Amino acid sequence: MAKKILLTGSNGLLGQKLVELISQDKNYELIATSRGENRLSNTTGYTYHPLDITDKEDIDRVMDKFKPEFVINSAAMTNVDQCETLKDECWQLNVRAVEYLVEACLTHHSFLLHLSTDFIFDGENGPYDEEATPKPISYYGSSKLAAERTLMKSKIRWSIARTVLVFGIAEDMSRTNIVLWVKKSLEDKKTIQVVNDQWRTPTLAEDLAEGCFLIIKKEATGIYNISGKDFLSPYQMAIQTADFFGLDKKYIVETDSTKFTQPAKRPPKTGFIITKAEQKLDYKPHTFKEGIALLAKQVSSIK
Repeated sequence: MAKKILLTGSNGLLGQKLVELISQDKNYELIATSRGENRLSNTTGYTYHPLDITDKEDIDRVMDKFKPEFVINSAAMTNVDQCETLKDECWQLNVRAVEYLVEACLTHHSFLLHLSTDFIFDGENGPYDEEATPKPISYYGSSKLAAERTLMKSKIRWSIARTVLVFGIAEDMSRTNIVLWVKKSLEDKKTIQVVNDQWRTPTLAEDLAEGCFLIIKKEATGIYNISGKDFLSPYQMAIQTADFFGLDKKYIVETDSTKFTQPAKRPPKTGFIITKAEQKLDYKPHTFKEGIALLAKQVSSIK
């Protein structure tokens, strides 16, 4: 009999990729949930149910109805600057909602996979492995670390998938990312300033979805770094994007983060060491260049 997976945040970029991936596997019955209407119109083979995870009663109702063996929490407030200015809303979605989910998972003996971030680190000595000591420098990072600790001290079976700078294309194309932003800017002959003093391991959304599904299939508990493997600055990402599409690099201006004022601090050097996921989950991410190629193919099929 198929095991039930309840997914939160199914309208988001990762959520959509998880729906596309899990709905193809007949061993699992997927219940996709998000606020409002379902935005994924082209995928079948799953159930959609609206859910506001900041409402404890709503969570309890939906969990009682479906009784899932697994819950994947991909819902979060991820705009780092908004989290800095809208702290109550950030805490409600990133921490309080996770507490509600943990309680519901305890009641139903459900396994909870929760998504976390490289922003729990200060970025002084990345890339990081799973044993590194967190030290957030933004409210967003603090909220995500608090959620991790909620899972760690709980009595449920849990896993945390930490990720970095996710890029990809959602079905409604409402979100941009560094690849699409660079591509469009250079096509429009618009000069862009790109920082060279921050470092990440950018993650293709499809890879992150695959890593999460591997955790579920193996029921792998604990913390896993699920990211790309290429350690790059945004400037290097922009150059690789321009090279791939054959666009003029003269519009890319190399700069550093002191030129930008943003409400939230960014950790300078994060990125992840993914050896544990590679060895224990058989996780095999694309290179950044392969990710650009996949995006290019998706863009052309949408047009």
